Amino acid sequence: MERRLTFGSRTKALPPAARTVARVACVASILALFACGVVAGLARFGVAVPRHALSNASWHGVLVLPIFFGAVVSLERAVALGGGRHLFAPVAVALAGLMLLAGMPTGLAQAVLLAGATLALASASGLLLRHAELHLIVLALGVLSWWFGDLIWLLTDAPLLAVPGWLAFLVLTIAAERLELTRLRPTRPHARALFVTIVVTMLLSVSAAVPAPEPALRWFAASLLALAAWLTRYDIARVTVRQRGLTRFIAVCLLSGYGWLALSGALGLAGAWNVSHPWHDAALHALTLGFVISMALGHAPIVLPAVARIRVRYGPVFYLPLIALHATLAVRVAGALMNDFALRRAGAVGNAVALALFVAVMATSALAARNEARLVAHGR
Repeated sequence: MERRLTFGSRTKALPPAARTVARVACVASILALFACGVVAGLARFGVAVPRHALSNASWHGVLVLPIFFGAVVSLERAVALGGGRHLFAPVAVALAGLMLLAGMPTGLAQAVLLAGATLALASASGLLLRHAELHLIVLALGVLSWWFGDLIWLLTDAPLLAVPGWLAFLVLTIAAERLELTRLRPTRPHARALFVTIVVTMLLSVSAAVPAPEPALRWFAASLLALAAWLTRYDIARVTVRQRGLTRFIAVCLLSGYGWLALSGALGLAGAWNVSHPWHDAALHALTLGFVISMALGHAPIVLPAVARIRVRYGPVFYLPLIALHATLAVRVAGALMNDFALRRAGAVGNAVALALFVAVMATSALAARNEARLVAHGR
C-alpha cells in the first residue's frame, strides 16, 4: 500500500520514480523562490544583481515570508498528512511566487496565494477536528494568521500591512511544534495557561494592527518577548543541549534563536515594529533571520529526509553557517541601531553568504550520506 490520503478518501499512487521527481521538483522550485527572494533583498542595498532580480526587489519580503515559508510549512504538513490533496496548498503557493517573478498581474498572484493558504487552513482544520490538542490549535491559528495576512495584502495591495500576520504565522508554527515536544518534559498547568495568554495576545495584536498600528504593534512586540521567555524556560532544548551530535546542534539553534526573538520583541517595545522607525530592519531581521532561519537550520537535517527523501550526514561543520548567520546578523543589527547603512549592507551581504554556506554544507552532507549508503549496500 502506498501513502494514504487522510480524512477518509484515497488517491491513486504514483510510481516511486514519478513521486521522487515530483517531490524533488517541488522542493527545488521552493528553494529557487527563496534564492530569488534573498537576491532581491540584496538589490535593495545596491548590491550588483541580475537585472531580473533588480526588477523584483520590491517582492523581497513577499517571496520570503508568505511564499517561501508558506510553501515549506504547508509542504511539510502535507507530507505528514499523507500527501494527496494536501499537496495542492504548497503547489498553489509556489505558483503564486512564480507568477510574481514572471511579471503576471499582482492581483492574480495574490488570489492564488490566498487560495493556497485556504487549502492549508482546510488541512489544518481537518486535522484539528480529529485531534483537538493545544499544539494543533496553535498550529491552525498560525495558518489562519498567514491566511489573514494574505487577505490583507489582497484587499489593500500593501504587503507591509500584512507583515504582522505573516510573522505571527511563522512564530506560532514554531511555538506549536515546540509545545508539542513539552510532552517529553511536561509543564505545569499555569505554564500552559501563560502560553495560551501569549498566543491570544499575539492574535489580538495582529487583528488590530491595521486599524490601530501603534498600540497593536507594541502588544505584538510584548507577546514576542514573553514567548521568548516562555520557550527559554520550558523548551526541552535546555536539556538536549547537553547531549551530543545533531541533537545538541538543534538545541543550540533553538536557544540562540530565542535570544534573537527576545531582542526583536525588545526593539519592538521601543517602537521598532513601526515601518518608519530607524530600527525596523533590526527588529524584522532579528525575528526572521535570527529566530526563524535558526529554527530552519536546526530542523533541515530532519525535514529534508522526510519531505524530499534526501538523507544528510551530520557533522560539526553544520555549526559554520549557524555561526556565520549570527555573526553577520549582529553586524546588520548594529548597523541599524547606529544608523550606519554601510554596516547594515555588509551584514545583509554576510547573511546571504551564510545562507549559501548552509546550502553548500547540506549538499555536501547529502552527498556524503549517499556515498556512505552505497558503500554499505556493496558491503564495504
